[in-house]
Amino acid sequence: MDLNLLVALDALLEENSVAAAAERLHLSPPAMSRTLARIRKATGDDILVRTGRTMTPTPRALALREETRLLVMRATAVLTPVTELDLATLERDFTLRCHDALVSALAPLLTAAVAGTAPNVSIRFLAEPSGDVADLARGQTDLEVGAAAPDRPEIAGSAVGTDRMVAVMRADHPLATGPLTPERFAEAEHVTVSRRGRLTGPVDDALAALGLRRRVRAALPTSGAALELAARSTLVTAVAEQVCRPAWSRLGLHARTLPFDLPPVPVVVAWHHRYDTDPAHTWLRAELHTALRAILTESATPPHGT
Repeated sequence: MDLNLLVALDALLEENSVAAAAERLHLSPPAMSRTLARIRKATGDDILVRTGRTMTPTPRALALREETRLLVMRATAVLTPVTELDLATLERDFTLRCHDALVSALAPLLTAAVAGTAPNVSIRFLAEPSGDVADLARGQTDLEVGAAAPDRPEIAGSAVGTDRMVAVMRADHPLATGPLTPERFAEAEHVTVSRRGRLTGPVDDALAALGLRRRVRAALPTSGAALELAARSTLVTAVAEQVCRPAWSRLGLHARTLPFDLPPVPVVVAWHHRYDTDPAHTWLRAELHTALRAILTESATPPHGT
């Protein structure tokens, strides 16, 4: 079945003239006559019959006219790039996966921005899994925010900015006051954040370069859990400053600059290339970037100490 015949049929039924339909489709009259013959063979109906100097549609043609017009309009819409997005009428659910602590900072900003312009859009926030998953590739997640650039060719990534790690402890902790040296930091007891339960990480590498080693009492899967434990104990934890600020501020914890250098923590937005030209997805990516930049550049009192 040559679906191009639908376009020709629509023109013929609209114009009731082979010559006019040919001009509309930029064809010669003989070419349009041959197309009409093919349509007649496909439908088993004359479609247009000559009445004097004009062409008259058959009853079957009249019955097909509206349906043919709708089919051509739908096909045209499918094959035409969408350049305009009506946010007021957009109805869509998006799934976003990110660091647990980031949800606390991101959700209020992103949901407010979305609700203000697209009231029928919902966002489903998911925490990071304990292991690597391919949700973006499988279409189960629309966007992911993490600290690593995508390593799969079908996944796109955009670096939004960076955060830095800080030491967080209770306000009455001994490390909350006085000079914070690498030695004092290493002498404290710590809780680490690791989805896989690792007891060591970049902080330990930095201490080892200084000839120091810390005592890690626990490894917890999320920053939120580690901050809760720090609030209920004398343990110290290291978390991303701005991403985790709402969580450690809400718990009344004290943050201090680490007494050694650590690489900045990248903040990367990732999505599948299938959404590169999706207007709704592009719009949400822009809103997400705006919210993340606001979080990473938040003007707040910096951590105390050096």
